[in-house]
This record gives sequence, structure tokens and C-alpha cells, in this order.
Amino acid sequence: MTTLTDTPSATAEKKARTEFNKLQKRLRRETGRAIEDYRMIEDGDRIMVCLSGGKDSYTMLEILRSLQKSAPVSFELVAVNLDQKQPGFPEHILPEYLQKQGVPYHILERDTYSIVKEVVPEGKTTCGICSRLRRGTLYAFADRIGCNKVALGHHRDDILETFFLNLFFGGKLKAMPPKLLADSGTNVLIRPLAYCREADIQAFADHQQFPIIPCNLCGSQENLQRQTIKQMLQQWDREHPGRSEIMFRALQNVAPSQLADSNLFDFQSLQAAAIPLTPAGEDSGMSPLAETRVNTWSPSA
Repeated sequence: MTTLTDTPSATAEKKARTEFNKLQKRLRRETGRAIEDYRMIEDGDRIMVCLSGGKDSYTMLEILRSLQKSAPVSFELVAVNLDQKQPGFPEHILPEYLQKQGVPYHILERDTYSIVKEVVPEGKTTCGICSRLRRGTLYAFADRIGCNKVALGHHRDDILETFFLNLFFGGKLKAMPPKLLADSGTNVLIRPLAYCREADIQAFADHQQFPIIPCNLCGSQENLQRQTIKQMLQQWDREHPGRSEIMFRALQNVAPSQLADSNLFDFQSLQAAAIPLTPAGEDSGMSPLAETRVNTWSPSA
């Protein structure tokens, strides 16, 4: 309640604090729900938290640290950043931040930037090979330091954007699963922010004033396509609020028999059962042909 001694600035500050508390609780609740729904974290897990220096990975680390204090299971977090030697990358920012927060970390240095530039012809998309090199390095390091889980900061919007990228440009019904077994089979990839909206993450990161490292966009075709998809989804949400939530629920409610992938559903073996005969006079008023007039014609022999 506003008192006589409250100034406009004090009232605004209280309101901002209340809104932030709601935001933080929402992110914690949605992250906790995703973790529970997909059993992402279990007792004794050692989790490698991949940090890029962007808003998503900072938020993921902060929320996981918060949940760690009250979780019914015990798990360990280790922050890891891969310095890919992109020109102008500020190497000091993440170590300074993590040391200040008291978070154990590893900084990996591998010049994947030069490899990509050497291998990929000018004008061609670099995302594929860059991503494979990054994932391979991180997964291998997770094995080395005994991490059985690898946490990435992809959120709900990322998952939906990937779905439409694959749909429009790849000819696949494929997105980013909240939980995935790595190709090596030695660790599991988890996305704790899978239920979180990007707008909420952005607001949280702005309030926390994380030392954001600007993304060095390579200008590749995939990044340009992703921006187009992002704008499309944002426009849909403005015109039809709640559409993103509905689309994400669709990814959780897949009916293989209603699609066309014979690897997921055995269409070839489908056969009709024998048609049961209904004795004359036993049609109930609810039967499909009850009180149905049939006009029949056939050509004369």
C-alpha cells in the first residue's frame, strides 16, 4: 500500500522490484517444470554449463544456481566457455564474472574460426561446420572432466525457430529436443530453459546487468533465415497472442499416424477388419446408417 511518505520514485522502485520477483519466480518455475518433465537433472549429476557470454547462457547459469540451493537432489555445476578465437572476442569478461560469482569454470581455446574460414568457400553458410566443431570440442571435454550432463541455454523461441527452419528450408519435422543423448553415448544434452520465453530471459538479463559479449554474427545464410523466422513468429504473437504457446504444445503432442513418415508409423501393414453384419431390424437410432435414405443407380447389364 502506498503511504503518505512514499515518493513517486520509491513507488516506481517497489513496483519494479515486485515485477522482477514475479519474473524470477516464473523463470524458476518454468525451468523446474522442464527439468521435472524430462528428468533432466538427477542426484549426483555433474553438469557442464556451456556459457557463450550471451543473455541465455548467463540466465541459465543463474537459474540453475538458484535451483541448486533448494533442489531435492544434489548436483554440481561447472561453467565452460569455448573461445573460438573470433576476432575481437573479449577474453577477460567471462573469467572476471565467474570468479566474482564464485563459480568454478574452464575456458577452452580452439581456433575453430580459422578452420571454418579455411574450409568453407566465401559466401557459403558456415553454421553447420562451426556447430559441429563446437559441439565435438565441448562434448569431448565433458567426458574429460567427468560431466554426465551438458546444459545449453536454448529457450522456447529457439526451439520453435529451429522447427520452422527445418520445415521451410530442410524439409523435416525436426526441432531441438529438451533432452538428447550425445552421439558418443557418454553424456546427455539438456536444455533447462526449454519452457522459457525469450522476452522473459531478456528482461531478466537486463535487470541483472550481465556483462554480455556481443554475438559475432557471421552473416551466413542460416543466421539470416533464422532472423526471418524470428520476425515471423514475433508478428504472429502480436497478431494472435498465445500462438507460440500453442505451437510449442504441438511439439509435445505428435500423432505419427496422422503424418506421412513410414519410419514412425507402419502404414504398409494397415488393413481393415472384417465388416460385422448387423441383423435386420437391430439398427439402433444411433447407428451410422439409421434413418439414412440411400438412392442407388447402376447401369443395366
